[in-house]
Amino acid sequence: MSEVRTAAGAVRGGREAGVVVFRGIPFAEAPVGALRFAAPRPARGWDGVREAVSYGPPPPQPSAFGREAAAAGDDWLTVNVFSPDPGPGANLPVMVWVHGGGYTIGDAGYPEYDGGRLARDGGVVVVTFNYRVGFEGFAQIEGAPPNRGLLDQVAALEWVRDNIRGFGGDPDLVTVFGESAGAGSVAALLAMPRAAGLFRRAVAQSVPGTFFSAELAADIAAACARELGARPTVAQLAAADPELLVVAGEVVAAAMRERAPRWGRAAHRSILFAPVVDGDVLPDTPWRALAGGAGRDVGLLAGHTRDEQRLFTALEGLLGQVTPEQEAAALRVFAPGPDGERRYREAFADAGPGELYELVHSDWLFRMPTLHLARAQAAGGGRAHVYELTWPAPGMGGGFGACHGLDVPLVFGNLDRGQPAMLIGGPSPEAEALSAEMRTAWAAFAATGEPGWPAYDAGQRLARVFDAPSVVTAYPEESSRLIWQDYDFPVLPLIGG
Repeated sequence: MSEVRTAAGAVRGGREAGVVVFRGIPFAEAPVGALRFAAPRPARGWDGVREAVSYGPPPPQPSAFGREAAAAGDDWLTVNVFSPDPGPGANLPVMVWVHGGGYTIGDAGYPEYDGGRLARDGGVVVVTFNYRVGFEGFAQIEGAPPNRGLLDQVAALEWVRDNIRGFGGDPDLVTVFGESAGAGSVAALLAMPRAAGLFRRAVAQSVPGTFFSAELAADIAAACARELGARPTVAQLAAADPELLVVAGEVVAAAMRERAPRWGRAAHRSILFAPVVDGDVLPDTPWRALAGGAGRDVGLLAGHTRDEQRLFTALEGLLGQVTPEQEAAALRVFAPGPDGERRYREAFADAGPGELYELVHSDWLFRMPTLHLARAQAAGGGRAHVYELTWPAPGMGGGFGACHGLDVPLVFGNLDRGQPAMLIGGPSPEAEALSAEMRTAWAAFAATGEPGWPAYDAGQRLARVFDAPSVVTAYPEESSRLIWQDYDFPVLPLIGG
């Protein structure tokens, strides 16, 4: 057992497979009661030694993908620390993970996010945490601060700054990393004045390009509140059962595509919540902010998988079933500019309906936002490294390719636990080698700012392509890059508001 004193009190963790693990440490007060929908407040202190052996409960959220019910309770805002060398003199690099889940679901206690192997093999301190998702974290509520989920993330980073030295970490050598909505959160943190100085480096894995206007977010919140016969105000919702708000969101999301004339692309993808460009907490989109130099002092590692959409196509029951009509509709909605559909068809003349459907969805939601984030960082005077994961995962019949989420088990090294590990089909020499390569690159970037390949620039466009074997080459998918060349990923608006 190992004890560490934090600003709020002492905690006791346990040793597991070569690292000391502390779970469920509060970094903020429970956001319930008088603190419902409020900005996070530092956790109150405690006497004695707190046993830090169990993950804290996640915030209210829908059940998804057959996940078992998590621990119940109101202490939604907790951190977990995995350290190979706890103690104030170790001064190890720190990697702070922001989980994904569409800003709607997610739990740092998922087995795929166990940071033990990454911490042990990489010689880094890994921190994971929970933040408010869904209505609690991202709904636009009158009388409440916007982007509460992002404010929770800032509070977790402040906890790291104030406490991580006692766990063996260097508070001046912090890297924030995340995937999917976690990567979108990392992009937002790069653009947020409140997060300035809290991390030196950032890793963004599959950045979604979805950031809402305040008007769109307010309209969606109003639709959810109407399901409870209320308006989206603190006065009317502060006493509402959080689980009922979850159900209200599920009802609205189920019929979201019917609202496409008003909610646009967000409705076409059934995206109910996202960071809101409110002008205060999040002053601008990450692409505009970084191009203006907001992140020039932060090193950035950004990348995506080749077949991002494949997972969602399978979940929709459309794998191998996409019709020409569905392909054409996807191109009309998501391809950029008035001639986007024509440009896709000309650039990928040999692609069938399923390929074009997946390609335009992948490009709009993840691939091109990620590339553009790196380009914006370079344009703003910063430094960015780019990668693409193209290794075709052999699990589940091998039909998922290099789909969304495949990078998570590879980066953490959890090849036989958690749902994403099903894509891999269990440890194999090839999977182990690729995972070791990615873990080494991420840990090296956290320690030195150099992942092992050159920084991206508009001329050479060098990127690491992770495969078996991996190569450094000019950024792939030249045609997609050219189609999206001048797109700036604006906020998603309320149409005809």
